[in-house]
Amino acid sequence: MTPAQIAEVKQSFALVAPIADQAGLLFYQRLFEIDPTLRALFKGDIETQSKKLMQMIAVAVNGLDQLDTIVPAVRALGARHAGYGVTDAHYDTVAVALLWTLEQGLGEAFTTATRDAWIEAYLLLAGTMKAAAREPALQS
Repeated sequence: MTPAQIAEVKQSFALVAPIADQAGLLFYQRLFEIDPTLRALFKGDIETQSKKLMQMIAVAVNGLDQLDTIVPAVRALGARHAGYGVTDAHYDTVAVALLWTLEQGLGEAFTTATRDAWIEAYLLLAGTMKAAAREPALQS
């Protein structure tokens, strides 16, 4: 990611942060609309899960300019997700739901540059998670 893309993700997430609870719930609503079978992967309360999601996104966004600080946690998350039954195809569905959620939350501030920056960030993080999921030693 370029420094400009990192700045774009950080600036746009700062606009979403005040509505994080609503954004998290919107994300899961959209995710389950796109693929209702994914609901079975979530055992707990979606409200709690959405808060965890938004906290995790905040950590990832804040660490984009210091990837070495977040890569171990992102890899561990990917390994855990594999244990829950998450497949590579699910990451594509999550990307669609995430971009839709950002567009809803940001409105006119969701520009082409913002979308492109979030795609780059997501591809980087999801790629790290998927790679970790394929390493049996990490899946415990």
